[in-house]
Amino acid sequence: MRIARWAKKQNIPVHYYIAPQAWAWKENRVKDIRRDVKALYVILPFEEEFFGQRGCPVHFVGHPLRDALLNKPEVHEDQFRLKYNLDQRPIIALLPGSRKQEISAMLPTMAKMADKYKDYQFIVAGAPSIELSFYQQLIDLSKIQVVTQDTYSILSVAHAAMVTSGTATLETALLNVPQVVCYKGHWLSYHIAKRIIKLSYISLVNLILDAPAVPELIQDQFNERTLMDHLSHLLSPQGRSAQLKAYDQLLEKLGPLGASKRVAKLIFEHAQ
Repeated sequence: MRIARWAKKQNIPVHYYIAPQAWAWKENRVKDIRRDVKALYVILPFEEEFFGQRGCPVHFVGHPLRDALLNKPEVHEDQFRLKYNLDQRPIIALLPGSRKQEISAMLPTMAKMADKYKDYQFIVAGAPSIELSFYQQLIDLSKIQVVTQDTYSILSVAHAAMVTSGTATLETALLNVPQVVCYKGHWLSYHIAKRIIKLSYISLVNLILDAPAVPELIQDQFNERTLMDHLSHLLSPQGRSAQLKAYDQLLEKLGPLGASKRVAKLIFEHAQ
């Protein structure tokens, strides 16, 4: 936004691709966007209404993550299982986040499910920046394997997932994996954020659909008992079918492929 303000003063048209999340917090940024930005290109469908109602020149272009996932390398499940020495049991993916603090808060509870669902095998999608010894302090690596730098492959072969809230919830949905969304932070940080951020949901899936399509276990709700309840429902034919049906609606709302090409075309048309 500082660059946008400078460019506006130099009479350089500003085209802003992927808007700040002013709908979540610091809504006062909208007046800066309205003042400095010639065209705003948003990737979430509800952002078009939010910014449009506040006088911003906004275009919804679809989500580039759809293109990124479409272009990912093809994963062959048999080869994946062989590569990581896995048996034939269905795979449940654990995505506990990428920062040590959130991994410490999320992973131990997620990992307890391995003893409850012995007909499944559990794989942690490890963060590239986190050493294996850190995970070893939190879970039994003889029961749960940690695989780093291969998250899309893990999700491509997963039957279900437990996911820390963030972009990973949308990635999981776009890869058609039923999920339980989890979040637990420091109690003070959580209560401060709760007063600043006025949202009905924490996962992008539910925010986009404006409905509780995927379960969200937040703070005290994220515990062994409730996680078991929701995971059991997710693994049932009824629970699995309901989420996959919601994912079809999600795809419709996200718009067609080619978000970035669409932005380039609009910028070119503006320049004529």
